[in-house]
Amino acid sequence: MQLRLDQLAGHLQKGLRPLYTLWGDEPLLAQEAGDAIRAAARAAGHSERQVHVVSGAHFNWSALLGAAQAMSLFADKQIIEIRIPSGKPGKDGSDALQRYCETLSDDVVTVIQLPRLDRQQQASAWFTALDGAGVTIRIDAVERKALPQWIAQRLSAQSQRVQGGEAGQHTLAFFADRVEGNLLAAHQEIQKLGLLYLPGELSFEQIEAAVLNVARYDVFKLGEAVLAGQVARSLRMLDGLQAEGEAAVLVHWTLAEDIRALKRVKDALVAGRPLPMALREARVWGAKERLFEHAVPLFTDNALAQLLHAAQVCDGLVKGLKHPDWPLDPWQGLRRLVLMTAQCTAAATPGKMVRIALSA
Repeated sequence: MQLRLDQLAGHLQKGLRPLYTLWGDEPLLAQEAGDAIRAAARAAGHSERQVHVVSGAHFNWSALLGAAQAMSLFADKQIIEIRIPSGKPGKDGSDALQRYCETLSDDVVTVIQLPRLDRQQQASAWFTALDGAGVTIRIDAVERKALPQWIAQRLSAQSQRVQGGEAGQHTLAFFADRVEGNLLAAHQEIQKLGLLYLPGELSFEQIEAAVLNVARYDVFKLGEAVLAGQVARSLRMLDGLQAEGEAAVLVHWTLAEDIRALKRVKDALVAGRPLPMALREARVWGAKERLFEHAVPLFTDNALAQLLHAAQVCDGLVKGLKHPDWPLDPWQGLRRLVLMTAQCTAAATPGKMVRIALSA
């Protein structure tokens, strides 16, 4: 049984299921979901708790199976947590988890915590068994566009709010920019606002004075921002990655891969292949599929050729080679590459063919 994260509270009010599987890549939300399940279990009399962490290939699955069926002398109801940080239980683990699902008891509430899983893992026999025997909750990261609303909801929960209208939206956008990619820090900053100020409306100046710049940027999210034509955000993320000590070579590789993929998709379309096939052949998946659908028509062959040349120059810069027409600092070179690419996709609305002249 699959359940959305926002449905968990209502579900727990109606009663507990013996098995919950939490999987995804947002630690704060996973922790809060686990806390909610544990609180409901304790309220239902599950007073004994065991935690098993599966690390390496030598985990004792037999002991786990035995522990789930062994009743304590002092408490007849248990909470058992199984944490699999790798998301790969192995063959023995797969068999054990499937057997575990066959012997569930109302006296034991089991919470299994997993990282983000790929399609193959989601289709595996062990995950299918977990999904069929209990409640499965996917926990995704809060994307940038949804972050202002998430912040507003968290502020509302502690009886605080921003100004109405455009001023309030500006305040939430400012807040989101400062905590993007670091939801735990966002949570902490919101709690801090609850300690610093009374319930009611918060001004921009109050939030600006209280909220630190704790954003953590993902190099792959940078690529998505560039393809979306978000110039200001792309430059902000690039500066953030540099400040966090990210390797310039990794940032260049990500940008260059996207440029090469744009070229491959463009060539495939010219050769008569349908767009879905072209995207698959270029190994473009997930969120980037929609971005490529918008971006590819905006690039002429000449524009892509110049971007490929610019990416080649940047490859030399991050490896210590100089170029007479480019900055010596590799991060300044990456900044130019980001601008050249993002300005192409920002220059037109979706579906409109344009010809863009780029200057290297």
